Amino acid sequence: MSLLEVNGLTKAFGGVRAVSEVGFTVEAGEILALIGPNGAGKSTCFNMLNGQLRPDSGSIKLGGVSTIGLKPRRVWRMGVGRTFQITATFGSMTVRENVQMALLSHRGRLKNLWVRAREQYVAEADALLARVGMREQAERPCSVLAYGDLKRLELAVALANAPKLLLMDEPTAGMAPKERIELMALTADIVKSDSIGVLFTEHDMDVVFRHASRMIVLNRGQLIAGGVPAEVRANPEVQRIYLGSRH
Repeated sequence: MSLLEVNGLTKAFGGVRAVSEVGFTVEAGEILALIGPNGAGKSTCFNMLNGQLRPDSGSIKLGGVSTIGLKPRRVWRMGVGRTFQITATFGSMTVRENVQMALLSHRGRLKNLWVRAREQYVAEADALLARVGMREQAERPCSVLAYGDLKRLELAVALANAPKLLLMDEPTAGMAPKERIELMALTADIVKSDSIGVLFTEHDMDVVFRHASRMIVLNRGQLIAGGVPAEVRANPEVQRIYLGSRH
């Protein structure tokens, strides 16, 4: 059984099919890249997997269990983490407090008014920060962090619920080339050590071809190609629509 199984996934807005009959799998310990030109349907696909949008038809199963109709929080509790193209952290809180909030939510303690958040799960938060190379910045406010460090923090927050599957929406967007390589290398190490499945979208093809185990390509909502990077790179339709001759 695959970690994630998607079959016949379809979503239309008005008369336009943003995603049409898309199917793929993600295995534990695999990094699958979802690529395609702007407007291909990548974000719509992600939002259906995350529970933000309900598909018009098709199926999504995580570990054999359907997630169709579940709210994002319920999908998250089933073990699906997510990072976003634009980082989503609390700027007024410290680096550690951001991770502590995620840990409190994972353990269902956010509604407890008697909890002093900054005193909870300190060791666990610091351990997650150490994994992403941010332990030394634990007490800094997020508002002063460099953008690359915010991306690392967001990864630590996404790992707070011990995810089985990690959805990463353009994880290296806005980062310098060296930071992109380091962040994806870090992600690959975590995938290997924790046997997490990763589905990510990315426009930097150097990052994609360096780190993806497999790739799938969308264009105008339809799946047009899939396979290991060498197969996708050599696909004439993918070259014509998206990659061009450079790749």
